[in-house]
Amino acid sequence: MKLSLHFDLDEFTLSQTAVRLGIRNDPPPAVIENLRRLARSLETVRVILGGAIIVSSGYRSPELNAAVKGSKESAHMRGLAVDFTAPSYGTPKECALAIIRSDLIFDQVIWEGAWVHFALAESEPRRDILTATFGPLGVSYGRGIA
Repeated sequence: MKLSLHFDLDEFTLSQTAVRLGIRNDPPPAVIENLRRLARSLETVRVILGGAIIVSSGYRSPELNAAVKGSKESAHMRGLAVDFTAPSYGTPKECALAIIRSDLIFDQVIWEGAWVHFALAESEPRRDILTATFGPLGVSYGRGIA
């Protein structure tokens, strides 16, 4: 199913973890509508970055989200968040900086080291800009991108 010009539902629902663990990752209709909205925003991100985006994580069913140890409030479960890279543009940090320097409306941009987390809000966007640090005790978040 096409969500936008360059994005299909399959790339937002495919998960190696789900396949490996036999977890269904089929979004309900309301989530599909959110994914359409997210895909439209990613079309703008493609323009900002000047090329293709590789989605590594999109929608996550609650069971899949638990399996990957995602936040219990993760926007991924509502179809409002995506993790991606854009190698033809540059590093994930460079991609995150380009997005936050643009006029694009978003709820969160998190530079997570190997990828960018991009999220939309259900209502009022926070324009939250964070850096994630992964350590032996889990993940911590700092304000801004240094």
